Amino acid sequence: MSDPAAGAERTARRLDAVEHRIDTVIARYAPYAGLAIGLALTPPFLAGGPAWPWLVIGLLLPATVAWCAVFTAGAAPRARHPVAGAVYLCGLLASLVGLVYASPLFGFQVLAVYLHAFAFLRGHWRFAAVVAGAAVVSYSQVGGRFAEFTPGLAAGMAVLTVANALLGGGGTYLGVFMSQQSTRRREIIDELGATTRRLSEALEENASLHAQLLAQAREAGMLDERARLAREIHDTIAQGLAGIVTQLEAAGAADDDPVVRRRHIDTATALARESLTEARRSVDALGPRQLVEARLPDAVADMAEAWAETSGVELTCDTTGDPRPLLPELEVTLFRVAQEALANVAKHAQARRVGLTLSYMDDVVVLDVRDDGRGFGPGARDGAGFGLLAMEQRVRRVAGTFSVESAPGEGTAVSASVPAIAAEAG
Repeated sequence: MSDPAAGAERTARRLDAVEHRIDTVIARYAPYAGLAIGLALTPPFLAGGPAWPWLVIGLLLPATVAWCAVFTAGAAPRARHPVAGAVYLCGLLASLVGLVYASPLFGFQVLAVYLHAFAFLRGHWRFAAVVAGAAVVSYSQVGGRFAEFTPGLAAGMAVLTVANALLGGGGTYLGVFMSQQSTRRREIIDELGATTRRLSEALEENASLHAQLLAQAREAGMLDERARLAREIHDTIAQGLAGIVTQLEAAGAADDDPVVRRRHIDTATALARESLTEARRSVDALGPRQLVEARLPDAVADMAEAWAETSGVELTCDTTGDPRPLLPELEVTLFRVAQEALANVAKHAQARRVGLTLSYMDDVVVLDVRDDGRGFGPGARDGAGFGLLAMEQRVRRVAGTFSVESAPGEGTAVSASVPAIAAEAG
């Protein structure tokens, strides 16, 4: 499917290109259009008259064409230089005066004066050129050299000059202003597009860095977990097995004393049970099997349902948003926090109802566990034991946030938020 934004941008650029071509054509060929119109209309007007107007036209017409070509041709017209622009407009006005005197119908050439005054002059000189052009075209409109000059005609010319300057010059100024505004809007749109692209690239880079940091944290966590398991195995299971071996050896050496032999065997049995308990506890500390068999929302719901049946507490479990696979470390963290939070409710809260919500958002996934139990005061958390601290450490290890809100008699709310990094990012 095509991208609507890209299609709109292509349409805008195409329209801008068309507008630019039209402006270029008007600015570049306006002088020749005015000369062509005047030349086409003049023969019937001068028919039967003296020959000198044709001599003037024959001299000024090619000179004007050459003058305009020298200053306005090419991608970088010479007239864009301030001094060259002033020289060009003065020559254009001079040729306009001569052509209009020869034939008033060359007044159409004033269009070039209006356009090029705003294109090649600066400041108030643009308006001075417009007024001069308006005065010349006003002279042509009253009949030029064919009209008898009277005070009334002079007043009419003055009125026409003001009207021509306002209509012709003002319309040209408005067109130039709108063109400049369009160019500025186009530049702003391009800047916004570039900024949006940079922001998108920065967000993608940030997500990549976040995934890298999480991978590094995962690696560090794995090393920490291995060291912890090694210490636990050495301090518990290995020592227990060593004690079992010692007791069994002692029992074997006491064949002649049944009481001593029985005592060593009983001690070995007790050590074996303790070692089995420690082994099971170490296994439970690893990744939950529920996440291997189901997605996180289903695994949490199954675990919570089993907990509710065992504890006898009424439970409501909801999932909002669009569930999607996350990095395994993130899913294990949320599952273990939910498990530990429910365990704390069963041990300490004396609650009747518990609400568990798993919320999938654009950039984070949030787990909320809220009960209506007895709660605790601000200072009670410090002595609340290992459960809350373990949950907080788990969450912070994956660059998440963890919070607990509680008050005596008002229940407890546990919230864990982790970055919503998809499993593919790993």
